[in-house]
Amino acid sequence: MGDYVASLGELRMADADRAGGKGANLGELVAARLPVPPGFAVLKSGYQEAICAGPHGPELDDLHRRALAAAAADRGAELEELCRRMRELVHDSPIPPALRDALLTAYHGLDPAAPVAVRSSAIGEDGATASFAGMNVSRTNIRGDERLLNALVDCWSSLFTPRVLTYRSRRGMHERPVMAVIVQRMVTARRAGVAFTADPGSGRRDRVVIEAARGQGEVVVSGATEPDTYLLDATGPVLLESRLGQQSFAIVAGDDGDRRVELDPTETAGPVLTTGEIVEVATLALAVQRHHDGIPQDVEWAYDDQSLWLVQARPITTLSEPGTTETPVAQPVPGRVLLRGLGAAPGSAAGPVRILLSPGEGRSLRDGEVLVAPMTNPDWLPTLSRAAAVVTDSGGMTCHAAIVARELGVPCIVGTRTATKDLTAGALVTVDGATGQVREGRDGRPAASTTARPVGPAVAAAETTATRIYVNLALPEVAERVATAAVDGVGLLRAETLLTQALGGRHPRDLIARGEGERFVTSMTESLQRIAGAFAPRPVVYRATDLRSNEFRALEGGGKYEPLEHNPMIGFRGCYRYVREPELFTLELTALARVREQHPNLHLMIPFVRTRWELEECLRLVDASALGHQRGLHRWVMAEVPSIVHRLPEYVSMGIDGVSIGSNDLTQLMLGVDRDSAECAELFDESDAAVLDAIDQIIGTARRHGITSSLCGQAPSTHPEFAERLVRMGITSISVTPDAIDRTRRTVAAAERRLLLEQARSAAAANHLRV
Repeated sequence: MGDYVASLGELRMADADRAGGKGANLGELVAARLPVPPGFAVLKSGYQEAICAGPHGPELDDLHRRALAAAAADRGAELEELCRRMRELVHDSPIPPALRDALLTAYHGLDPAAPVAVRSSAIGEDGATASFAGMNVSRTNIRGDERLLNALVDCWSSLFTPRVLTYRSRRGMHERPVMAVIVQRMVTARRAGVAFTADPGSGRRDRVVIEAARGQGEVVVSGATEPDTYLLDATGPVLLESRLGQQSFAIVAGDDGDRRVELDPTETAGPVLTTGEIVEVATLALAVQRHHDGIPQDVEWAYDDQSLWLVQARPITTLSEPGTTETPVAQPVPGRVLLRGLGAAPGSAAGPVRILLSPGEGRSLRDGEVLVAPMTNPDWLPTLSRAAAVVTDSGGMTCHAAIVARELGVPCIVGTRTATKDLTAGALVTVDGATGQVREGRDGRPAASTTARPVGPAVAAAETTATRIYVNLALPEVAERVATAAVDGVGLLRAETLLTQALGGRHPRDLIARGEGERFVTSMTESLQRIAGAFAPRPVVYRATDLRSNEFRALEGGGKYEPLEHNPMIGFRGCYRYVREPELFTLELTALARVREQHPNLHLMIPFVRTRWELEECLRLVDASALGHQRGLHRWVMAEVPSIVHRLPEYVSMGIDGVSIGSNDLTQLMLGVDRDSAECAELFDESDAAVLDAIDQIIGTARRHGITSSLCGQAPSTHPEFAERLVRMGITSISVTPDAIDRTRRTVAAAERRLLLEQARSAAAANHLRV
C-alpha cells in the first residue's frame, strides 16, 4: 500500500520492527489462514514522519530523557508534568498530507459502514519479553475520517504516559519509542475474552485457560469485571473445571463509540460459553500455538452472532516452570484462610495489608506491604512494582494486572470479589499466588522486602548434572526468588539495569563531574550484596557495563558526552571504553571490592574484548584497584568477537580463567548480520555451521587450557537441541533465563545420559573387536 500503510496480509514476524508486535502477530495469523477481521497497519514510518521529524521532535527527545530519569528516581509529580507536556506536543504535531491520504485510502477500502478498532502497536510491544499489557491506548467502535485521525494521534500520544515511561524505565528500555497503529474492522462481539495455551498460574504447558465475558473483551483484559474461567486439558482439548464469574455490565458497540449496558441478573445466571464453544476457543488457540512452533500464546477472541474470530495473539511473556515456586523458609501450621480468589501470579509473600482505591493513592504504599485494590489497570504500575504482593476484588488470570505481576515476579491473586471489604488495613497476611489463598499471619515466608535470603546450594530438588546450570539475571528484586530454584549460580549478571538504577537515569560522567561517585558506588554495592548474598556460596559472575553509545546518550546529559556513531553495535563499548574512559569502570571495581569483602562468590567478566592490548590495559586497571588485590577473584571474558577464537590462549596466559560465549553477538559478527535488524532476521542463526564451529573451538581451547567455559546467549533457553550440542562439545556450564532453568537441566541431564551410553557402547564395541 505504500511507505506508510501495509495490509495485515502483507505482514509477518519479520515486520515487527516496522509494524510493531501487534501488527506482526496479526499478520502471522492471517498467513496461517485463521479467522482474523480485515485491517491494516499504519507503520512506524508514519509516526517517524509526523512526530520524530516534526516540528517538536527535538523537544520531545529531551523531555523523554528527563521523564525516564524521573521514572527511575520515582519522582511522580515531575513525571506527570513531563508526560503531560509530551502528549501536548504530539497532539500539536500536524499529520503530513501523504500519510493522511494513505491512511484514509486504506480505511475507505474496508467496509465503510462498519466501525473499526484503532489499536496501538508500539515497537517492542507484544513481544516475547515485554507485553506492555494495556499500557498504550486502543480505541474501539470508531467511525468517520476525523475520528479515525484523532484516534491515531491518541495512540501515538499514549507512548508518553507515566505508566508507559515507568514500565520502560523498569525494563531498561531507554531508546526513543516509536509506534505503529493497527486499524481493524470491529467484530460485533456478543461474547469475548482471552485464552492462554499454558496455565499462567502453575506453568503447566498441558493446560489451556480461557476467560470469557459478555460483550466486548476489554472488560476481561482490563480486570473491570470477574470473567468466567475455564480450565482444559490441552489433549483433546477436554474441559476440566469451570468457575463462573460475576458480571454486572458489558461494553457493546454504540452509534458514537463504546456503550456500557447494565446486565440483568437473569442474563448472567448461566455460563458465558457452552461446553462446545469452550472447546472451540481452546482448539483455535492451540492452532495459533502450533503456528508459532509450540510457543505458548496469549490469544484474544470474540464471538459475533455467527462466528468465532481471533483479534490478537502474542507470546506469553512470563511463564513459570512447574514446580519452581518458592519453598518456605519454615514450615509452621498455615494461618486461617481469610479469602480466596484466582491465583494469577505464582509465588508467596507476607506483609501488612494496604487498601488503596485508586492509582493516585499509590504513594502511600510502603515497601513490603500487600496492595489490596478493587482492580489494577496499567496506571497502577509504579505502585504494583513496589508491592510485596497484589490482591484485587475483580479481574481474571489474563487481565493486565496479572500479566504485569507475572513479569515483575510479584505474587498476585485476582477475582476475590470482597478483598477491599474483608481484609483489614495493617493486618499481617500471607498471599499465595499459586493457590489463590490469602491467609492470616505469616506462613514462614519472608515478605518481599525483608532481608532474609536463602543461602547454600539450590533448595529445589533436581537432577544432578555434570554441566552446571547457571542463570542470567539483571534485577536484585528477582534474585531472592530465583536463588531458590535448582540453579548452580549466576552465569551472567548484567550491569546495565543496576547501573541505570544507581545513576537515577543520569549519564555517569555527569554524575562524576558533580562529585557524586560515592553515591553511585553505595547504590551498586547494595544491589550487588542482595544478589551475591542470595546465591552464596554459589558463584555470581558480574558482567561489567556494556551499554552502547546510543544507549548512553539516552541517559540524562548523555548528548553532551557521547559520540554519534553510525553503528554503535560495533562501536565504543565494552573493554575498549574502559581503557579510554576508565572513570565509570573504576567505580564499578570499587563496588565489587566492597561486596566481595562479605561475599567472595562475586566475580568479574569483561565484555566485548577485541584485541590483546586492550585486555592488557583493562586488567591493569583491575590490578590497580582494591578488587585486584583480593584473593579468589575469577576473571572472565565474554566471547563475542570472533578474534577470541585465535586469541583465547593469549588471554589465558594473562590470567583469564573463565570464558562465557555471548552467542547473540558472536553470531552477528560471524555472519555479518545486525541482530536487531528485522530485514535480515532470517539470516541470524545461532545454529549456523560457522557459528557452531567457532563455539566448538572456543570450548575446546578452554578445555585444553583448564579454564571454565560457559554460554549465556538466548539459544539454550529456547532451543533444547542447542543445549545438547553444547554438552557434546564439553562445555562446563550453560546460563539461561530464569523460566528455562528446569527445562534446561532436564535437557542437559538427558544429553549427558545419552552421551555416556554412546561412550559405553563404543567402548564395548572396541573391546569386542579386540577379542
